[in-house]
Parts: sequence; structure tokens; C-alpha cells
Amino acid sequence: MRFILGLLLVAVFVYSLALVLINGTELPVDLWFTQVPAMRLGLLLLLTLAIGIVLGLLVGVQVFRVFQNNWEIRRLRKDIDHLRKEQIQNAQLAAAEAAASVRHEKTVMDVYPEDKNSKPL
Repeated sequence: MRFILGLLLVAVFVYSLALVLINGTELPVDLWFTQVPAMRLGLLLLLTLAIGIVLGLLVGVQVFRVFQNNWEIRRLRKDIDHLRKEQIQNAQLAAAEAAASVRHEKTVMDVYPEDKNSKPL
């Protein structure tokens, strides 16, 4: 992988050098706040290409971060919904067990009523 990256960097360097050497005509460049009286066209092309690449990478990283945050938020919301459903099921199960326990106690009290007024013989 490093070898391929090294070859790619060498190819970009050679292309940049050729671009500067082939486009040797000088022209004036008007920047917003300053003017350059004479600049080689190839150098101007390289500068604009470099600025475009840097700005594109910065914007791309920010956009990817936004998408990544949205994906994480969506995943966490699904987890929250799943946990809420699980919690509701657990509460319903506990309520059913409590109701069954109360029914069992009532049935036992009905079968073996204790008469507190009767005296042993």
C-alpha cells in the first residue's frame, strides 16, 4: 500500500512539474486584496488546484461527520425504542406475577378461612 501511495505521489509531482513547465506564459493575476503583476499560468493552475483539493477535503470531512452523527443518532433512537419495549414487557410481566400472587393468596384464604370467633374445644 505504501508503494502504491509513493508511486501516486511521484506521479502527481511529475504532472505538476510538467504543468508548470508547459504553461510558462506569464499573466497578471488579480486577487481580491492584491494584484500579482506576473505569474506563470502553470503555477496559477497548481495553486488553484491545491486550494480546491484542500477546501474539498475540509468540506468532505465535515459532511461525512454530519452523516456519521445522523447515523449514530438513528441507531441510538432504535436502541432506546427497543429498550422501552423491553421495559414495558418486563413491567407487564411483573404486574401479571403480582396479580397471580394476590389471586393465589385470596384462594388460599377462601379454602382455609380462619374463624377468629370460634374457640377450640
